[in-house]
Amino acid sequence: MPDDLLDPRSPYAWVAPLLSTLVTLPAAGAALFYGALSPMACDSCNGAAADRFTDSFAVGWGVLCVSLLVSLAVLLASWVLPWRQRREPTRLLLAWAAPAAVLCAFIAFMGLVDWP
Repeated sequence: MPDDLLDPRSPYAWVAPLLSTLVTLPAAGAALFYGALSPMACDSCNGAAADRFTDSFAVGWGVLCVSLLVSLAVLLASWVLPWRQRREPTRLLLAWAAPAAVLCAFIAFMGLVDWP
């Protein structure tokens, strides 16, 4: 039997990845922008406070960048899954996971940095 009869194409498979893209990309850009500007929070710091901030920022920045790459990979996976009905739950899960990963990345960044 042809595969189309057993697993028909989902007509609206593009909706969840599109909505996820419209949320994930601006959120990731805003998180990256905020993370890039956050070293200015310690412009007036000196001594031990500046050292603590610099060390924690390096770790937090690395976690933020890697986590945002993971969220983009999840978003890409939601687009490239076969557009078949049996893949719809997985596609929806990945589409929801991408913006959630951006939020988790930003929360982790904020928690890891030792703010002055």
